[in-house]
Amino acid sequence: MKRLKAVPRWLARKFGYARMICLLLLIGFAALRVADPPPFEELRLRTFDNFQLLSPRTKTARPVTIIDIDEKSLSDPKLGQWPWPRTRIAELIDRLTRLGAVVIAFDVVFAEPDRLNPALAAEMFPNLDEATREKLKALPSNDQVLADALRKSRIVLGETASLVKRADLDDTLPVTGFAMVGDPIPYMEPFPGLLRNVPVIEHAAIGRGLFTIPPERDGIIRRVPMIMRAQDVTMLSLSFEILRVVTGTDTVLVKAEDGGISSLVLRGFQIPTDGNGKIWVHYANHDPSLYVSAIDVLEGRVPREKVEKKLVLIGPGPSAIGLNDIKTTPVYRAMPGVEVHAQVLESVLMGSVLTRPYWGVVVEFFGAVLLGLLVIVFAPRLGAVTLVIVGGLFAGALLGTSWYFYTQHRLLIDFTYPMLSTTAIYLTLIFASFIREQQQRKEIRGWFAQYMSPVLVEQLAQSPEKLVLGGEEREMTIMFSDVRGFTSISESYKHDPQGLTTLMNRFLTPLTDAIIARKGYVDKYMGDAIMAFWNAPLDDREHHLNACTAALDMLDKIDEVNREREQEAAHGGHVYIPLNVGIGLNTGIGVVGNMGSELKKNYSVLGDSVNLASRLEGQTKEYGFPIIVGSATALAVKDKLAILELDFIMVKGKTEPEVIYAIAGREDVMYSERFQLLRNLTIEMLAAYRSRDWEEALAAIARGRKRDEEKDLAKLFDLYEARIRAYQQNPPPDDWNGAHALTSK
Repeated sequence: MKRLKAVPRWLARKFGYARMICLLLLIGFAALRVADPPPFEELRLRTFDNFQLLSPRTKTARPVTIIDIDEKSLSDPKLGQWPWPRTRIAELIDRLTRLGAVVIAFDVVFAEPDRLNPALAAEMFPNLDEATREKLKALPSNDQVLADALRKSRIVLGETASLVKRADLDDTLPVTGFAMVGDPIPYMEPFPGLLRNVPVIEHAAIGRGLFTIPPERDGIIRRVPMIMRAQDVTMLSLSFEILRVVTGTDTVLVKAEDGGISSLVLRGFQIPTDGNGKIWVHYANHDPSLYVSAIDVLEGRVPREKVEKKLVLIGPGPSAIGLNDIKTTPVYRAMPGVEVHAQVLESVLMGSVLTRPYWGVVVEFFGAVLLGLLVIVFAPRLGAVTLVIVGGLFAGALLGTSWYFYTQHRLLIDFTYPMLSTTAIYLTLIFASFIREQQQRKEIRGWFAQYMSPVLVEQLAQSPEKLVLGGEEREMTIMFSDVRGFTSISESYKHDPQGLTTLMNRFLTPLTDAIIARKGYVDKYMGDAIMAFWNAPLDDREHHLNACTAALDMLDKIDEVNREREQEAAHGGHVYIPLNVGIGLNTGIGVVGNMGSELKKNYSVLGDSVNLASRLEGQTKEYGFPIIVGSATALAVKDKLAILELDFIMVKGKTEPEVIYAIAGREDVMYSERFQLLRNLTIEMLAAYRSRDWEEALAAIARGRKRDEEKDLAKLFDLYEARIRAYQQNPPPDDWNGAHALTSK
């Protein structure tokens, strides 16, 4: 291969190597904008989030009322826990209809027949006389009562997209008509499954829409799809279906172009969307005045003006934590899903939908190119002060233009890309004048790397003043891991110490790699054990999730090592003993810094949170789960990983008890039906156990054993059964709070 020719010296002298590098950088940024990788998108979305946070939508009217399935209603003895009898739902609809609701929509799905249907009750109670049994069977079902109420009002039922395709999908329902300009179907959000209401209820409603709201990659709800594909059925969202029913539109016009869907048209409304049929919701601040308690409606305590001529949504509000319908939005971290639908309706009805125009990308692209060229040409000629002033003016102009379009025209124009590319070019020019200084720093890094970790070395190279004893307090996630039964494994190598050393390196290396890959810091090795921590020395906002994910990665790594060793044992004809790892994680405040003497230092962490993490690692063999975490860690990752509550323990040497959890798997496990079932059974068992209802707790364990075909919870059930048997013989004291005291460290 021919060598590339060097840059001509006359060109380098005339134009400068730094400017040539910046020109290449400008071309690279242009290519990146065309590719639009996730970091660029993330920065852009965060900017738009801040715009909404600084200037949320101002409410000029309140066309929506939310009937809240709130804690007040759920705790009322007349209603009780959800789901309520369908007869009570029918009564709620009748009352709202009499109060003058324009449309009533449900942000819940009635996917199963009512468990309190009279015919089912007749079969459930064996001691009924035949006459009473026949009377019950002759009564209409609760589902039929609800269907009759639906026919008397304008009702939009909620359906939900799912990840599981259903074989019993009802395809006899009346469908919404669609007129399509172009081919929008490939651009719609696809879902493999569709969960509908029971047929007798579905056929009685005037409309039906999906209340599914898929979040962005970071979990924030910025855009809500107005049209989706679920199990090959084109469906409108719940909020858009409400608008369709209100406007009396029979056929929805969907406009698509080469880049995707551009808008949806109803009678009197043309709603701009992004390429996937989603609208950018212009959020107002969370509005508690939208909510009316369901029990207040049923008890007749709601003024007519709260419902009359309003679009009424029925769903769980902010207090119904158990129903788990909380979304994160740019303006509010914990907004109920039903209020997101209300925000969509308000935005559309008030003509306040945000739009990211197609020409915005062109403006951003050429703006970045023009500013970059100006900096490349003029920056080296300007003094430092002048350059800072001009740079500030450019930045202010970019930010001001973007803010103007947002506040005055509800257009989302990104200023971060031009500013980022221009800043990168500017910094590159500055960087060129400090090459010699950086070379010196490189020498420092090379010298210190013989003694310290690469992360700490880099920090010391940037801030040498950190080379002192002492530390700082910060929240951290601590990990302890240990190989189970390593003593018996090491005994098998008593005549081969080098083989034992090779084995330790063989499994410690991939475990260490898993920790480092998830931004962890390996503190020390203690034989076959590892101590590590997150969020130091560098900040890591996702340290809880990174630590838990690293623990799951470590289990995968050890499985790989075991498979390789098993194959080697089979071929070599020697005994194979599998390696099993126990991992304890805990999040809390720790003191981290350079610990030791002036002769030798180690960057480490101290504190109660460290001690608890070590204790949790020791409990993995007792509870039968390889990963056990403290409550602070578990609560931080509960929406992203499968967590299972294990116990309420009192650690020796501490005065406050701690709820501990197991990490049972990743997101796929969390949403699996089997895990949800086992978690609910475990919750039932723990609730009965802590309320001293020993018989019910044992019954819950029996149900759990029957359901747990793979015996994943067998050791946990054995542990609690033994405790309960002991408590039946020797009851705990009257002030027992359910906590179990650990007897060892």
